[in-house]
Amino acid sequence: MADLIDLRSDTVTRPTKAMREAMAAADVGDDVYGEDPTVNRLQEKCAELAGKQAALFVPTGSMANQVSLGSITSAGDEVICGEGAHCFLYEGGAGPRINQIQFQLVGKGGAFTADDVRAAYKRDDHHYAPTTAIAVENTHNRGGGFVWKLDQIEAVTNAAHEHGMRSHLDGARIFNAQVASGVPVKTWAARFDTVSFCFSKGLGAPVGSIVCASMETIHKAHRLRKTFGGAMRQAGILAAAGLYALEHHVQRLAEDHANAKLFAERLANAKGFEIDPKTVETNIVIFGLGAGAPDAATFCAKAKEQGVLMNPVAARRVRAVTHLDVSKAQVEEAAKRLAGLIAKAA
Repeated sequence: MADLIDLRSDTVTRPTKAMREAMAAADVGDDVYGEDPTVNRLQEKCAELAGKQAALFVPTGSMANQVSLGSITSAGDEVICGEGAHCFLYEGGAGPRINQIQFQLVGKGGAFTADDVRAAYKRDDHHYAPTTAIAVENTHNRGGGFVWKLDQIEAVTNAAHEHGMRSHLDGARIFNAQVASGVPVKTWAARFDTVSFCFSKGLGAPVGSIVCASMETIHKAHRLRKTFGGAMRQAGILAAAGLYALEHHVQRLAEDHANAKLFAERLANAKGFEIDPKTVETNIVIFGLGAGAPDAATFCAKAKEQGVLMNPVAARRVRAVTHLDVSKAQVEEAAKRLAGLIAKAA
């Protein structure tokens, strides 16, 4: 089989040699007692980056989202979020199952407006689940990695605040948004009560996410982390990877964005693909398969035989994600192999 090019997700990255060395050298303690100096340093750094009072290190992005939402809602509440939101679609039903909240999806493709928020809000009536929070995902996975505009963020959070709602920013890939837009994380986070971001996606760490918020909210989040089984002991070994990522892997995300754009351009110039490279803002490319091409699941299976791994996201749509472990040359080679597949199918 041809050399493997893995475009399934930026979660498949492996820690670099230097990151492994930082992990091995980490000073550790018992984090449940608050005594792990590396975890404490990571939490302090992240709180500062997000402009919040405190932060809490957790194992996964899903836990970060659910701990955040659980800290700003009560059982029986409703949360407004965009179509295809990760907290609704990809977290195993944790919202209703663990936090006992329901989601109301609004907008299109992950984006929504202040008018959407106002229209979705349910007045105080015992027939309805109280609408108490909104969740914004930036960048948006199912939306093809698009970056929210600041004025859109301000508008939807203003609408939420008008009705006394709180707000969560799912910033799993917020550093992609920062690099693509030039807007710092602190500015994105300023409008939200809770902010989460992930170390194990584009930043290349093997595990870990963070929740940033006020001291009071982090106190609640700490209890939820324990309830969810997310408390860890000598977690500084993992936190060291997060610190290394923040210090060395943020600005290089621009390379992933450039490679994603190049990949989209190569597909756009080949027959059988439906993609507008102008829509590719960060490291996620979602493309359609035109007439004469197989369905997405079949196409991905055939691509795997040619050494290119991707995921189908709809009947005729495929997602590819560039990352630390994929070079420009590999992206060009992947596009060449995929074009060849379409040519054989024609």
